[in-house]
Amino acid sequence: MHFNFLISDTHFGHTNILSFKDKEGNLIRGSLFSSIEEHDERMVENWNKVVRPADRVYHMGDVAINRRCLPILKRLNGRKILLRGNHDIFKLKDYTPYFEDIRAYKIYPNLGIICSHVPIHPYQLNDRFKWNLHGHLHHNILEDKRYINLCVERINYTPIELEDIMKILKERNV
Repeated sequence: MHFNFLISDTHFGHTNILSFKDKEGNLIRGSLFSSIEEHDERMVENWNKVVRPADRVYHMGDVAINRRCLPILKRLNGRKILLRGNHDIFKLKDYTPYFEDIRAYKIYPNLGIICSHVPIHPYQLNDRFKWNLHGHLHHNILEDKRYINLCVERINYTPIELEDIMKILKERNV
């Protein structure tokens, strides 16, 4: 038996992300990590604590800023699928050694869920989907209960299991 996990915006190797601040001027990732190496290692450790080799992980984009950091992905458990983000700009051949598939989005039709890097337009939710699991916004959230931000800043820098997400969605009762 395997489980499905989701995560977004790991930004492996992105030194500048440690200087990103919230609206109040507080460091976001930089308050937790003293270096990008510590940042990356913590995410590898957190990932491998919850994901087993047979589990499937949907990485919802913005994997690594530097091509030289892509080999970190070999150290991560699970069968990985990439939902490309705006920073996933390298050639397809650069990603294929680490991901078994590369897509624009993932749909769970029986659950009414669409997973994407950037949040989809609300009209698409009204017509076709009940919920949007997304990344891209980092620590920010949309006030609409139909959206769940799965950026690492929102999920303790650890992949989250789909069943846990379903519990959150049921509690929202949308």
